[in-house]
Amino acid sequence: MLKRVFIILFIIVGGAIGYQFGPNLYSLLNSLINFGPISTESETYIGVIVGIIIGAGIFFLLANWLVDYIVNMVRWGEETLLKLPIVDVAFGTLGLIIGLIVAFLLYLPISSIRIPVLEDFLPLIISGLLGYLGFQVGFRKRDEIMSVFSIGRKEKSKKENGGIAANVEHKILDTSVIIDGRIADICRTGFIEGALVIPGFVLEELQHIADSSDVLKRNRGRRGLDILNKIQKELKVNVQIYEGDFEDVAEVDSKLIKLAKVLNGKVVTNDFNLNKVCELQGVPVLNINDLANAVKPVVLPGEELNVQVIKDGKEYGQGVAYLDDGTMIVVEGGREFIGTELDVLVTSVLQTSAGRMIFAKPKLLEKAL
Repeated sequence: MLKRVFIILFIIVGGAIGYQFGPNLYSLLNSLINFGPISTESETYIGVIVGIIIGAGIFFLLANWLVDYIVNMVRWGEETLLKLPIVDVAFGTLGLIIGLIVAFLLYLPISSIRIPVLEDFLPLIISGLLGYLGFQVGFRKRDEIMSVFSIGRKEKSKKENGGIAANVEHKILDTSVIIDGRIADICRTGFIEGALVIPGFVLEELQHIADSSDVLKRNRGRRGLDILNKIQKELKVNVQIYEGDFEDVAEVDSKLIKLAKVLNGKVVTNDFNLNKVCELQGVPVLNINDLANAVKPVVLPGEELNVQVIKDGKEYGQGVAYLDDGTMIVVEGGREFIGTELDVLVTSVLQTSAGRMIFAKPKLLEKAL
């Protein structure tokens, strides 16, 4: 069906061209071959008919030769457009329209400059170039444009000392840090500055967790929603909801990283893997576990602690104990002391984003040595 449509279009175009130039062509042939005396009206009439027939015939032959290539190109373009998200197509079209408008406005003053040869092609060149640039800008910068209409406008606040305007820094919360709940206590202390950004896709993930059939997941999801309500209603914190989404990205963590790049903000998390991915992609990240470890009491090698060994360690002969703040202590040779309190000497401290781990050995062994 599509091939027939293109063939008919080619025939119509060929006939129209023949109609336009047919009389001139017939006059030229008549002057060369001399078909005999004929009136001007008849010559024009015959020229039109001959021109239409010749033009339609030539373009019919061209259509049979080119139609397969044209149909394949049209179908390829159709499949490509169907695969693109509607947001990409809309912003690309908007950019194209703006580019063509700019081309029209620029051509008005440029048209006064007479450039031989290029004068006839200049409108086409300018329109094509700026239309292409407009489409590319609209297509590739859609996320930044969307952020302008949501929370992408960088709000400005006035500093009390001098009335100097300052840009608000965005802190983007992920699902794990909301469920964790410590972010509310940190906000209460006033250590968090700027605006807390809660993406819509994070809220959707929280809602799915809260609606889970698993009791533990359901409780965690509801806890996260309660924490958000507490931050919004009880704490004096600038909270913003990001309504946009990144339809071309499936993973929530990847969306968070992309949003942080768009807003030039920081991701707030306690997810160890997300922390590493953010660091690899150059996105600033605030890890709640890092903050918690930073405010824990400092334990140095050689210090003495009194702990209760409660279970086996991973390695043979090891025992595991915990400090009041939850810090794990691995006691070498502590397996035989499980269930008892023991004085230990700190040998080393391992600090990571996942937490702090202390290695120690029983003081009794130190005395024996």
